[in-house]
Amino acid sequence: MKNKALLFGLSMLLSMSLSAKDIKTVVVTTQPQMHCENCEKKIKGNLRFEKGIKNIITDLKTKTVTIEYDADKTNVQNIINGFKKIKYEATEVKKETTKEQKSEQK
Repeated sequence: MKNKALLFGLSMLLSMSLSAKDIKTVVVTTQPQMHCENCEKKIKGNLRFEKGIKNIITDLKTKTVTIEYDADKTNVQNIINGFKKIKYEATEVKKETTKEQKSEQK
């Protein structure tokens, strides 16, 4: 019984590592510019429903939105189109990076 459980656990671990996702990050600025907490809530509240979005970080000081997304499910253009649905124009300010690139930079 323990051997079966161990074998099952190892097979699950192997399958999860083989299906590693291609997580990328993009930083955008918006027009109109995000200037208050209500803007942040509107962006976060609506973009989280877009396919492939993993994390959304807003920064009022720099007026930027940093988005982590699964590149197997979406791309930068789809994310920008998601902003259009809520009456914002998004412009990419930094090229997208993958988690692997981030760890290499450290």
